[in-house]
Amino acid sequence: MFLFGAIAAELVGTSLMKATEGFTRLWPTLACLTAYGASFVLLSQAVKGIQVGIAYAIWSGVGTAAIVAIGAVFLGEPVTTAKVAGISLIIAGVVMLNLHSGTAH
Repeated sequence: MFLFGAIAAELVGTSLMKATEGFTRLWPTLACLTAYGASFVLLSQAVKGIQVGIAYAIWSGVGTAAIVAIGAVFLGEPVTTAKVAGISLIIAGVVMLNLHSGTAH
């Protein structure tokens, strides 16, 4: 649950990034930094029970895929073949890490 909370907070922070206008607008900047802070606190709690590499791969992979979707739906960003291919590779990498996380030390 901590990991999913960390992902959600990271998505909020990243979604607010454009509204900060280069961290020149106070309230969007404070909201963005608060969301990122919450994300890191929650991620640090998640790694108490999940391997750091696995937690980070899931956090960054799911976050990246979701922010591309958010950008396309809410910010009008184009969805290109290259973006879809890149996200597919990220998801495949996260799956591969999860499948083989406990097999070799």
